[in-house]
Amino acid sequence: MSDWLISLEGTEAGHQLALALALMAAFLHAAFGALQKGRHDPWLSRGAIDGMYGVMAAPFALFVVPWPEPHMWIILVGALVIHTVYKVLQALAYTQGAYTVVYPVVRGTGPLFAVIGASLVFGERFTLVQWAGVGVLLAGIYGLALYNWRYLVEARETLSRALIFAVATGLFVALYTTYDAYGIRATADPFTFLAWFFLFDGWVMPIAAALRWRNLPNPPTLGPLLGRGFVGAIIAYFSFGGIMLATRLDKVGEAAVLRETSTVFAALIGWLVLKETVGPRRIALMTLIAAGAVIVEMGG
Repeated sequence: MSDWLISLEGTEAGHQLALALALMAAFLHAAFGALQKGRHDPWLSRGAIDGMYGVMAAPFALFVVPWPEPHMWIILVGALVIHTVYKVLQALAYTQGAYTVVYPVVRGTGPLFAVIGASLVFGERFTLVQWAGVGVLLAGIYGLALYNWRYLVEARETLSRALIFAVATGLFVALYTTYDAYGIRATADPFTFLAWFFLFDGWVMPIAAALRWRNLPNPPTLGPLLGRGFVGAIIAYFSFGGIMLATRLDKVGEAAVLRETSTVFAALIGWLVLKETVGPRRIALMTLIAAGAVIVEMGG
């Protein structure tokens, strides 16, 4: 499968596959965010998810995919540091603020800086039409966050801190997207990077979550928490793996922008699963997000 994927790099078929992978990652990332923000503490959810995908990645990393080349070890350590900071910031944002406000701010901040990072690192260039599409998408995303903040949030005491954490999280989304795109291109087999990334990344947050669980006055039962972690691990494999393969097959900036249609899926999840209200204004804003992604794709 690795040889087949590598053969598609830079081809029209590779571009179409990257588009499909980015959209799949968008939907799954929204589901992943809702899962982490669900009934369990975000720190505990993240720890359970990371622990599960670390354990599940171990046999693939050790016995199935080729081992990383010597230069890849420092790249994997760098990815571990960046993702750990990102997850701490995300957990702080989710702890302090409403998912429907925090998530769009995180996802709106990420693509703009990811496009800039892709330009600096990989020499990618967006056309004026594509930049217009980015503007439309960001207007929809931030408009959705503003609407949710104004009409849907009840507890506002900690929202200012949550928004600061959300913007910082979005910056780290851009950083890890660019850095990981570099990492997955630096190894001969893309699945080597993915398997070893999940193995490296799967041990920090479980330790933090275990310490937090022990100090809670009424810690949750481990069974449902680990079940949530298992489901989240499966989603993480396809979500993160999908977007990383997309960045290897095609342009990093386009993949990053298309992934942010996850905000539309997040709003739909909020409506269908969390029973939040979706009116004509939110539908219009979601339409803007989708239109922006289409403009970026068509303007390339």
